[in-house]
Formats: sequence, C-alpha cells, structure tokens
Amino acid sequence: MLTTSRGKPILDACSCCQSESGAGPDGASPENRPKDDADAGFAWLPRLVLPGCLFAAGLAVGDRLGWPPYWGLMLAAYLLCGWPVLREAAESAARRDFFNEFTLMGLATLVALTLGEVTEAVGVMLFYSLGEAVQEKAAGASRRSIRALLAAKPEQANLLRDGRLETVRLDEVPLGGVVLVKPGETIPLDGVVIAGSASVDASSLTGESLPETVEKGARVYGGCLCLDGDLTIETTSGPGDSMVGRILAMVEGAAAVKSRSERFITAFARRYTPAVAAAALLVAVLPPLIAGEEWGKWIYRALILLVCSCPCALFLSVPLAFFAGIGAASRRGLLIKGGQVFDALAKATLVVFDKTGTLTQGKLSLLRIEPAAGVAPDRLLELAALAESRSNHPVARAILAAAGKADAFSPEVTTRDLSGKGVQARAPEGEILIGNARLLRERGVAFADGGGDGELAAHVALNQVYQGRLLFSDRLKPDSLPALRELRAAAGRKRLYLLTGDREEAARAVCRELELDGFRAGLLPDEKVAAFRELSPDGRAVFVGDGVNDAPVIAASGVGVAMGALGSAAAVEAADAVILDDSPARLPLLFRIAAKTRRVAGENIVFALAVKTAVMILGVMGTGGLWAAVFADVGVALLAVLNSLRAARAA
Repeated sequence: MLTTSRGKPILDACSCCQSESGAGPDGASPENRPKDDADAGFAWLPRLVLPGCLFAAGLAVGDRLGWPPYWGLMLAAYLLCGWPVLREAAESAARRDFFNEFTLMGLATLVALTLGEVTEAVGVMLFYSLGEAVQEKAAGASRRSIRALLAAKPEQANLLRDGRLETVRLDEVPLGGVVLVKPGETIPLDGVVIAGSASVDASSLTGESLPETVEKGARVYGGCLCLDGDLTIETTSGPGDSMVGRILAMVEGAAAVKSRSERFITAFARRYTPAVAAAALLVAVLPPLIAGEEWGKWIYRALILLVCSCPCALFLSVPLAFFAGIGAASRRGLLIKGGQVFDALAKATLVVFDKTGTLTQGKLSLLRIEPAAGVAPDRLLELAALAESRSNHPVARAILAAAGKADAFSPEVTTRDLSGKGVQARAPEGEILIGNARLLRERGVAFADGGGDGELAAHVALNQVYQGRLLFSDRLKPDSLPALRELRAAAGRKRLYLLTGDREEAARAVCRELELDGFRAGLLPDEKVAAFRELSPDGRAVFVGDGVNDAPVIAASGVGVAMGALGSAAAVEAADAVILDDSPARLPLLFRIAAKTRRVAGENIVFALAVKTAVMILGVMGTGGLWAAVFADVGVALLAVLNSLRAARAA
C-alpha cells in the first residue's frame, strides 16, 4: 500500500478492500466517514501553532533572558511537534527497522540537541511536521479523484416484487429482477430498459458529458444518473459484476501493479539509505580519528547526510504520479490496470486494431439497392424482407429495419436456412432466394455480379429470375479517422495495422479509408494471435479490440485495449486498458496521459536525486546546514508531490 510518510494511506480508496456497499476497511462508507480527505491533511495543523509560537518566543527572548528560559521554550516546542515522530522512531527501532524517516529524523535532531544546536533541531522538526501536513493535503487530491467513482455506486434499489415497490439493498436484487429508477436517482445495476424513456448522464463512468436518451430495449449501466422520466429496468448483473463494480475492482488493482519507474525506486531505496547512512558514519568518525579534527563539527556534518538519506521524496512522489495518471484516465472514460501500462505504451512501435465494433459500428446497414432491369427498388426490398422475416442474421435485421418491418411476421411464408449461403423462402409470390453469389449460381440463376468495394452483397431471385442485389456495410464510427490521425500525432510515427476475421474486400476498404499501414483479413482467433506475433515479435505492440475472439490477442499483446461498453466481458478482463464508451477518440488521449505521467515521474526522480546529492556535497564541505538537509528531504518531497499532481490534469 502506498502511504504518506506518516503512514496514512495515500491511495486507500484503491489499495484497501472495499465491501460491496463501498465501505472501507473500517466498515464506514466513504460518504459517512467523519472527515473528508480535503480536510485530513490539515486536521492536525493546529498542533503546530503552539510549538510555532513557543519557537518564535524563544528566538525573540533568548538573548535577553539567558539560556534557561530559552532552552525551556525550545524544548517544549520540540516535544510538542516532535513527539509523534519520536514515538514512531522508537516503535520502528523496536522492530529493528532503522532506516526510515522517523528514526533518521529523530536521531538527527536529538544529536543536534546534544551538540547544542537547539535552534536548528526545533526548526527542523517544525518544518518537517509542516511539510508532512502539506504533503497529506496534496495527496488527498489523488484519493478524491478515485473516490469520486464510489459516489456513483448506489447502495439501494427500488425493487418491483409481487406488484409492490420495495426499497432494498443491492445484494437483495435478484438477477433478472425488475427495478424502478425515478428522475434524479442513480441506476443501481446494469440492465435492459423494459419500459419508459429518459435522459441518462453516464459521465461518471464514460467521461461523456452529453446525456444520452434511452428507451425500451436500451442497455444501461449502474452508476449512471437518470435525469428525467421513469425507467423500468430488468437487471443483468449483480453488485459485484456491474460496470461500476468492475471499474472499482480494476482501479483498486491498478495501485498494486508497479511501473518500471516504481520498481526502480524500490530497488534503489533498498541500497541508497543504508549506503548514505554508512557514509554519514564515516564522515562523523574518520576525520577526527585520522586528522584530529573536531568531533562536534564532523558529527554535525554527518547529521546532514543522515537526514538526506531518507528516500521519502522518491517513495511518495513517483507512485503518486502514476496513480494521478490513472485517476486522470478514469475521469475521462479510460481504465488503466496498472502503472506498467504507461511504460508499455511508451515502448510500443505498432498499434494493431480489430475492425468490427472497434473501428466500425459493429452492425450492418443497408447502403443501397441495385434492382435488375424492370424491377422497382421497393419491390426488391419487399421480396428480401419476406425471405428474411424469420431470420435473426445481421443481414436480415438490416433488411427488416430498412423495410420498416422489424416486428413483421407472415404465417404464409416458410423459410429454410442454407448455412453459409443464404435463405430459401416460399411465399405467395413464389420461391425467393436471397444470399451470396454462390447460392444463386448453384441454383442456376443467371446474373452479372458487379462486385463491391468492401461491401456485402445479398442477391435476390424470384422463381429463378434474378431481381437484383442489396449492398450492406458495417459503417465506420464517425470518430475513427480523426482519432487515428490524432494518434499518429500524439504517439509519434507508429505503424497502424488491421487484423480482422472479415472479408478481404471489407478490410481493404477500411484500411484505405482510415489510412492504415496494412491489414490481414479472414483470420480465426488463433490465426489472429499468430499474425499479431509475426507483426510484433518482441510483443511490444498495442492491440485494440472488443469481441470474444479478440481476448486471446489482447492477452498476448504488450498493451491490450478493450472497448468496454459494447465489448465482451472476456476482452475487458484480458485487457490492460479499457475504453468505457467504445470511442476510438479516447486512444490518443490514452497515449497523451501515459506520456505526461511518465514525464512527471521522471522529473521527480531527477529533481529529488539532484537536490539531495547537491545538499550532501555541500554538507560534507561545511557550507550547508540541517535546514538545507530538511529541505532536501521534506521540501523536495513536497515539491515532487505537487508536481505529481500535474499528471492528474493530463489532457
């Protein structure tokens, strides 16, 4: 768990287990906790006021009243503000943990008092305590960015049971239960609208600011706000597997998955602190023993190294930068499952896309009707609708929707599915064939196939006479082309490639229209994985997909990105990042957030190490004091934390 230097969890909303009701480890829900994170950082600040006043009084009267009153004021100030640190130091020492900031800071100030440097000892402890308060205040902003998700998680639902409306807990709502959502209420669970219509605000989940109008048959998600109208919803998930539940689980897990920078800091700090503490011991002992130097002068210089040996600026700011980036992404409809995703995005040289449902809308639409000579377009569409009236095939749904007969059913029509070819129907008009060119050729129907540019053709014949064809296409999402152009600009010159199980003609048309660098078509799921590995032998490529068949290649990629709203649960679970609203426009944003987060983390590492190194050199040379050492520790940590929060504003 990532903590502040006083042991308070920075990311407790994500690293501590939450109950289904959103309760924290203490059993209290976030909204019922006694203090908000905004106040937690300054809750103990009044305890600094009295020590600060005593310190100022000691400085003001020390010369006039002599050392007894001066030392009395200073020691009182030291104990009032330093007692929590000394207590933590004693407890750490009892556990044989000698290399943490409590033991280092406590030892340094106590030795300074022994050397008679009472002003510096008290001033250092005051500045340290003030810095801790401000650090916790700054870290609270990151906690709030993620806890905002918990506000979208309702705790009760209006359940319709036996003709009565009951207010029950979410875990009492059965799968397939019917709930009523009134205007101004939050949708409790994922489900399908079975009655009513309303505008729904899904910004808390997807980042989309514009409300969406939903009506009967629409899918809705728990955590979205019903703005107007009543919705009667049949639930399709329980509290644990709802969209908001999955979001929280993913964000909670993200804090535990460390980036390369975080792993570096952990390994570095394991050696850095003991090494600097050992150097401080040598500085304190060797010059007096070898050169006969004054003990007090070199012990004081050693204290500077001892204070600088605490790596809290790195331990605190680098993980916080990554978590701030994860929080920024979550507020914009992007779920990141760990800081390592940002590192992998930076290394990727290739972005590979699935087609259907990722770059396209995922459903066929009738583009145009091409009747044979002497056949009216409406007549051709009517014959096709009759033949497809009993089918649930995507082509059939597109035809019935275009003909306005989605709910039509004629008892006089009988149909027979011809697998992989089309449909044979018998109607009062005669025998109707609808399907691909192969079907009509096998049945001896004469026609001239004009081909199509990435379009799917359904040919129609009546009593062995060709009537014409209907052309369909899975339309591109409106933001696909702008998103891919922006991606090239945001992520540098990366290759963009397409892998799809669709026909080669359709893949070629999409590849040309979206200005992709290449494609492979007609791939089965295992063939997709093999093709992906051929394109990216080092496994550093990014794959973006949405379907069940995309889950294997998403899992095999350096970074797997899933379309979360329409995408399958398998793809979402396998992915490293999830786009909640299925919009390709979120992908360039993902790369920008990753780049800024890594840049901020790198700045923190360089800044902290540079300042600490400079202060240690100056301290050994005798030109720096404990004040500078505390700035190198607490001050640098504070500045690095504030810099980390820039990642939360990544655009």
